[in-house]
Amino acid sequence: MTEAVLLVGGQGTRLRPLTINTPKPMLPVAGVPFTVHQITRARDTGVTRIVLGTSYKADVFKEFIDASDLGIEVVIATEDEPLGTGGAIRHVLPYLESGADEPVLVFNGDILSGLDIAGLVRTHQETNSDVSLYLTTVEDPRAFGLVPTDAERRVTQFLEKPQTPEEIVTDQINAGCYVFKRSVIDSIPTGRPVSVERETFPGLLESGAVVSGIVDRGYWLDLGTPLAFVQGSCDLVLGTAPSPAVAKTGQSLVLDGATIAGDASLTGGTTIGANASVASGASIDGAVVFDNAQVGANSRITNSIIGEGAVIGADCVIDGAVIGDGAVVGAGNELLAGVRVWPGANLGETSVRFSSDRS
Repeated sequence: MTEAVLLVGGQGTRLRPLTINTPKPMLPVAGVPFTVHQITRARDTGVTRIVLGTSYKADVFKEFIDASDLGIEVVIATEDEPLGTGGAIRHVLPYLESGADEPVLVFNGDILSGLDIAGLVRTHQETNSDVSLYLTTVEDPRAFGLVPTDAERRVTQFLEKPQTPEEIVTDQINAGCYVFKRSVIDSIPTGRPVSVERETFPGLLESGAVVSGIVDRGYWLDLGTPLAFVQGSCDLVLGTAPSPAVAKTGQSLVLDGATIAGDASLTGGTTIGANASVASGASIDGAVVFDNAQVGANSRITNSIIGEGAVIGADCVIDGAVIGDGAVVGAGNELLAGVRVWPGANLGETSVRFSSDRS
């Protein structure tokens, strides 16, 4: 295995307002863009060349890659308009160098996992599969696409988001990483949106192709929502989730230039971004504070994201909230239970409690 495709073209609507200025895969997770965690894991597995399938704010990826040395060749392929997961895979075909029968690793840009990538590719080759899917198991699979397999690990169906108990025939779900025989990518229709989950994979089954499902019950997390984004960052800092891009694990990660008051508390895998500041008496537990943000005295922040350059006044309580880039939250505010503050917004000093049932 030498080549991989990383799909990073989504708009990240579930993570707004953070993704208004920055594409989701480029948001900092445990101190670096999430894309870096995926690229370095692929690199350490043996991938020597990776193609980024971009669309939304593609220039952000290009600027970062041009300025970085990740120890692997990175090529950028940008869609003129969104083509869906299958269309995005087909779009990168001219950028691939693999032979027709060689394996190409494809993975989604918002999945954090401890997958044995080399093992997935090895099983794909040993079974001479056309496509192999990384599967994981979840307690409640209703929000996912189910992928039942037989005794020989051959996929038998693709079932989208079951609604009744009778439809839940397995707890195995599509975990967002695949190995394609490159010739299969050639067969995906071009020039139009294609869903790999709803069109490509079911079509392969109907045609008699060998589609395998390899279950890995290790760490897996979809970072698509704010609470999951925070959890993934904290798990990386704590060492629960693996990544070569995290040099040292512990209760917190403080980046260069940040200033932390001696009596401030940072716990639960919290990350404090570069040149951010945390004032006296502040307590931050299981949160992500982006670069240049400020946290005022005696404020308490838990399970939340504080955007780049945002200012949190003194004596605030922020729990389960997302504060956009450059927003100002005046002293004494309480922002709870899914509140989202848009970039540049200014909430003055108040004793009012804001809450929302959104997550």
